[in-house]
Amino acid sequence: MTRKTTDKHRLRAPSKRSLASRSRILDAAETVFARDGFEGAKVRDIAALAEVPLGLVNHHGGSKEALFREVVERRAEELTQLRLEALAGAKGQGALSLDVILECFFRPYLAKAAGSDPQWLAYARLVAMVSADPAWADISADLFDPTAQRFIEEICALYPGVRCSVVAEGFVYSVAALLAFLTSEWRVAALAATKGPQASVEGLIAFCSAGCAARIAQAKSEARQC
Repeated sequence: MTRKTTDKHRLRAPSKRSLASRSRILDAAETVFARDGFEGAKVRDIAALAEVPLGLVNHHGGSKEALFREVVERRAEELTQLRLEALAGAKGQGALSLDVILECFFRPYLAKAAGSDPQWLAYARLVAMVSADPAWADISADLFDPTAQRFIEEICALYPGVRCSVVAEGFVYSVAALLAFLTSEWRVAALAATKGPQASVEGLIAFCSAGCAARIAQAKSEARQC
């Protein structure tokens, strides 16, 4: 076999069967990690849910930590693109407001989670885990922080003179509210003790926008008193 032929074999694209197996493994890992957490998740449970041999999970995913990172990463790029496109579109239509900036960040995620694919709801739980645990700070820094900082910059531009740390604080609280909206909507209905949908995207945006504005106003007041 010539070197050229050998190189061709090495560069051969994965088969459809291999790609399908990989997709099932990542979906299964997403579900199991979301359900059991990173520490509680077992590779054998991922293999069973994906209906593949245990060794195939290790082959495609490597270590459990590497598999977790890949599961989080695979949707991050798509989500980032959708958010930045929404922001660019809003800027093209005129001056931004706090409500509009938050809506551009929230709605792409909510549209995915509200669709027919249950994996996006599982993904929301994974993002909540990553956001709450400093052990995953490198994942946040690589996959989420650049986009978050872009949105924080737009909010800062609305409030000249306000410290970026104040805006970042309000933004982080808003992201926490977004994740709660995705994973705990049923609690709103339960506590309201009435039938029908109780939580709304508009309510989420209004809540977060008012909270951010109040924190910024507080910081301005404190600065004037110094």
